[in-house]
Amino acid sequence: MKPILQLYRGYANEQELIVMGHVLRREHNYDFEKKKLKNATSILKLFRIKTIKNFDVYLHYNEEIIHTKTLDDGYFKFCIPLEKETHFGWMPYEVSLKYNDIKTSCKGSFIRPHKGKLGIISDIDDTFLISHTNNFFRKIYILLFRNVNDRKVFKDVVSHYQALSQSGRENPEEANAFFYVSSSEWNLYRFIAKFTRINKLPKAVVLLKDIKRGITDFFMSGRGNHDHKFEKIKHVVEFYPTLKYILMGDDSQHDPVLYERICKIFPVTVIAVYIRQTGKYQKKEVQKILKNLESLNVSVCYFKDSSKAIEHSRSIGIIK
Repeated sequence: MKPILQLYRGYANEQELIVMGHVLRREHNYDFEKKKLKNATSILKLFRIKTIKNFDVYLHYNEEIIHTKTLDDGYFKFCIPLEKETHFGWMPYEVSLKYNDIKTSCKGSFIRPHKGKLGIISDIDDTFLISHTNNFFRKIYILLFRNVNDRKVFKDVVSHYQALSQSGRENPEEANAFFYVSSSEWNLYRFIAKFTRINKLPKAVVLLKDIKRGITDFFMSGRGNHDHKFEKIKHVVEFYPTLKYILMGDDSQHDPVLYERICKIFPVTVIAVYIRQTGKYQKKEVQKILKNLESLNVSVCYFKDSSKAIEHSRSIGIIK
């Protein structure tokens, strides 16, 4: 069976381009729009995915062809020096592979952010996408039986994110660097990309957890160790060291603890932390963390409704 390329959005700074993807054994052309049981069946198939290790892949960029091989889980990543790129914004890239001497190509996109001062890093589940991660059975039910059109964002979150994306920009064609970093697995990448597009959230680089390859893994989706998330956020901040960052998360899992670690390591880089309250009451341990962040001169907002977060962003001059 012909291998399939799955590409993800890449990113670049002044010196380096990073693009990544997976090589799969078969394609799951699911549009995430089926109803009930059909949706559940298709979602489960995403976690029965088969990948190909040590497979040759080729990046076509700036009239060069760069060769690498996939890792054991079928993942590949090109980190290459960037010497000639003078453009900004979203740009195309191409990756190809060969199977039985037949070339297959796939095009993706990467961003080299326009020069600016602000970067936004946001969690996904229960930060802008209503997921009920506090309730295991409800979370699984929603993931299985609610398609991409039935899933919802929190009220006013889109307008807040759009305002942050355009903060400090005179040209509406330009946008601030935006990253969605989550403990969800790469299996759900196409769902996340489609959901954010449908709901008019800012186009962003999506960084997820290692791909899963079994039904048992599905029931552990988004759970387990969150150190990968910390490392990805740390990498982004180091990759764009001149930006000031806003971190967006929620109190359902480990965002406050992870963000506190980031703020301690980058004491002049993070300017604001937003934590969504997912339960009936605010959590004392989260309040304590946010108070500690304030002592590091980080502006914090612990909010139930996005309207409060918008007011806070206006009050500190991030948005108008």
